[in-house]
Amino acid sequence: MLNKVKRFIASEHLLRVDALYLVALSGGADSVALLLCLKELGYCVEAVHCNFHLRGEESLRDEQLCEKLCQREDIPLHKAHFDTQAYADLHKVSIEMAARELRYRYFFQLKEALSADGVCVGHHKEDSVETILINLVRGTGLSGLMGIRPRNNDVIRPLLCVTRQEIEDYLQKYTVSFVIDSTNLVDDVVRNKIRLNVLPQLSEINPSVTDAILTTANHLSEVDAIVQESLKSALGNAISFINPVIQVSSNSLSNEPFQLDLSVVRAFPSPSYFLFHVLKPLGFSSSQIAEMVSHLDGQIGQLWYSSTHELTHDRRFFMVLPREEAEPRELVIPETGRYVYDEHLSLRLTQRVLSPSSNVSYSKNPMIVDLDAASIRFPLTLRRVAEGDRFTPLGMRGTQLVSDFLTNLKRNRFEKRNQLVLLDATGTILWVLGLRINECFKLTPQSSSCLQIEIL
Repeated sequence: MLNKVKRFIASEHLLRVDALYLVALSGGADSVALLLCLKELGYCVEAVHCNFHLRGEESLRDEQLCEKLCQREDIPLHKAHFDTQAYADLHKVSIEMAARELRYRYFFQLKEALSADGVCVGHHKEDSVETILINLVRGTGLSGLMGIRPRNNDVIRPLLCVTRQEIEDYLQKYTVSFVIDSTNLVDDVVRNKIRLNVLPQLSEINPSVTDAILTTANHLSEVDAIVQESLKSALGNAISFINPVIQVSSNSLSNEPFQLDLSVVRAFPSPSYFLFHVLKPLGFSSSQIAEMVSHLDGQIGQLWYSSTHELTHDRRFFMVLPREEAEPRELVIPETGRYVYDEHLSLRLTQRVLSPSSNVSYSKNPMIVDLDAASIRFPLTLRRVAEGDRFTPLGMRGTQLVSDFLTNLKRNRFEKRNQLVLLDATGTILWVLGLRINECFKLTPQSSSCLQIEIL
């Protein structure tokens, strides 16, 4: 077994001989074998034990065994005690989820404090097979059928190459004791049902069922590598950011507004898989993504919401924006000067006197406008467009809804929502920023002063 683990660590590039690793030590066979194995292979390890106080005397027994083992092997031991039931009640999660959240939070905090390279846990072959079957029963995609991965960021699993029987044989050879969690012997949760009932029956059909399932999982991992490469290429062509400085990455998709080119999505061998890959991490459900697929050639303007994002169909694109956590701000401008609206936008207002002989001219720069200062009353207000906002676009006589004005310019739903307007003290729109001023405030030969407003 030791040689198997050694080869597995090397082939998967899991550990370094010059680094410190934490080993999650429960006192069970898997974690005890992992600790001794890594020590025997020459790695620098320290043990971590969590007492969740869920099994009465058994919890105390487990902790005492871990203390004696680490004392005998001269391995540093870190211990943490948790009121798991109280945590589960407070956060309204299951006991299993509470224990998981508590232990991994502690593991990672300790890892940072000790400058360790990772946290090693004792999952073995059967654990991976059980995970595959659980995912299969619940319904899963390709990634759910690949089992437990040898490394997931800072969590490392060096024993995935060996079976439970090999682990117990290893411990028996070295006459090392371990504890048995009595809750694992009762088929009251899904994993226990699979371990105690399903896998034994599958073993009657194929005694090598564990290796057979893991072989299939390895084949699927190879398929996934091909799929991921195809997705990576398609993502570069499909995604563009509203902020052109942003580069395509999994992290930026969660924080930045972006659009998906639907021609690339349609051309992908499986549009639904492509959208699932992009949108599932943003909180959109499988049923929502199925609806989106059916609307690839459908009516524009439909909206879908996740807890963190919103998506709309806009002609050739799906537009995706993070949902706003706060109400959009309003900026009051009491006089001329420079004013900051947000990190992306500032306005500079200057006023100058016009001589009677001055020729009336208009700025051709959409970021700068010249208005008749005498007809404008301060304070001004900069805000987002609101439902029912109207103005008289330059060159027109009657008023028009700002929303209709933006529709005529083929602005999408998100661009309409984010459009800023500048109003004077009477509530009249002076300028739809960057697009059009109000006819009522244009400079004329009779204007005696000019208010120039510039977007910075």
